[in-house]
Amino acid sequence: MNKRILIVDDSAPTRGLVREFLESRSGFEICGEATDGNKGVERALELRPDVILLDFSMPQMNDLRAALIIHQTEPNTPIILFTFYKDVISSRLAQAVGVTSVISKSDLLPTLADEIQMLTAHPN
Repeated sequence: MNKRILIVDDSAPTRGLVREFLESRSGFEICGEATDGNKGVERALELRPDVILLDFSMPQMNDLRAALIIHQTEPNTPIILFTFYKDVISSRLAQAVGVTSVISKSDLLPTLADEIQMLTAHPN
């Protein structure tokens, strides 16, 4: 069965790149996209994806607030925070709001598929 993934990022080129990469590999399905934190929370609750890819810096609602709300309602859904600012994000803070993993956007594509497989094979 395919892993259903929700992409939440305000950058259309980033969403497109991630979508294209994951859909080119077997076992992944993009079930939805959102352009800001508010829409990301709505789509997560509506679609109930297997994994959520969440951008660090977004309009409307920031990433950590969105992760907290999603985690409170869907505590078993892995949330991967992806950012260019990995070095400034406290892993303790990210985990406290429900983020399962933090990946640098510069490393995103090489590590993303493996990270999703790992997180969905051994859910929290």
